[in-house]
Amino acid sequence: MTTRLADAPHPEPSSETAFSQNRLTRLSEKRSPTSTQDALKHDHAHLYLVTEGRVLLKHDEEVFDPLFSPSEVYDLAVGFDEAILLGFEADETPVLAAWSGADKDALPDYIKAIDIRSVYIQDLLPPDRLGALAQGAALVSWNRTHKFCARCGHPSDITDGGYKRVCPNCGAMHFPRTDPVVIMLAVTEDGERCLLGRGPQFPEHMYSCLAGFVEPGETIENAVRRETEEESGIVLGKVSYHASQPWPFPHTLMIGAHAVAKTTEIRIDDELEDCRWFTREDVRLMLAKEHPEGWWTPPSGAIASHLIQAWVEED
Repeated sequence: MTTRLADAPHPEPSSETAFSQNRLTRLSEKRSPTSTQDALKHDHAHLYLVTEGRVLLKHDEEVFDPLFSPSEVYDLAVGFDEAILLGFEADETPVLAAWSGADKDALPDYIKAIDIRSVYIQDLLPPDRLGALAQGAALVSWNRTHKFCARCGHPSDITDGGYKRVCPNCGAMHFPRTDPVVIMLAVTEDGERCLLGRGPQFPEHMYSCLAGFVEPGETIENAVRRETEEESGIVLGKVSYHASQPWPFPHTLMIGAHAVAKTTEIRIDDELEDCRWFTREDVRLMLAKEHPEGWWTPPSGAIASHLIQAWVEED
């Protein structure tokens, strides 16, 4: 075990995916019922503001800034009562996240509401800010959609910096959810072809790894096998974990794996528009967006791209 761990790559592959880096120290052991309000009183506190899958960014057409001081947001309909304490900078400055109810089409000229996918695809924020944004977007979303107790239906109260909700009626405690999703690249037994598919909602000509939610009572490996067989008809054997990625749409953890196919005959279900085997040379061209058929793969920050790239670069 010690030898195998010593041989593991560091930094791990997960660190290269979008949303995985976060400059904040969470100090989770120090969260309390007053954490958020105490943080908002700090002279240098800053907030990320999110709304309907978007983040508000200050800009001068060249540089984008996602952080607002509390005094800057008086006209942006910010819900301070439901703000989330994300953590602290190295100098102990608190950083929070909150919902903005401002009309995205009536914002001041120096503020834009940009969808979070575009922020990462266009590299509008540095990686360590992107990770904090993912943390904030996921927690704000969870708190907005879990305002009522799941046990008795009574309105619940936010506490512990937004990491817990408590029902004042029945005492039930509720904690933020993270939905595990497996995403996998299946390869033939000879290692020369990989399985990629596309859903009807995909951009034109884009192919990606298959993916699906892990179900209760299911291991990661069995979820990989089940989802692949359900979507493509391909039966898998060996499954190997590769990396994970926080995915704030709205609060998912993508768990990436490689797998070896025991069969090759494809039978797609209704979730896919197309699914096929691609050679290593096909995929090299797709990664470079140079394939003669116009096929391409997801952006470099996506874990699907990392799974594909790792296979292409195998010896």
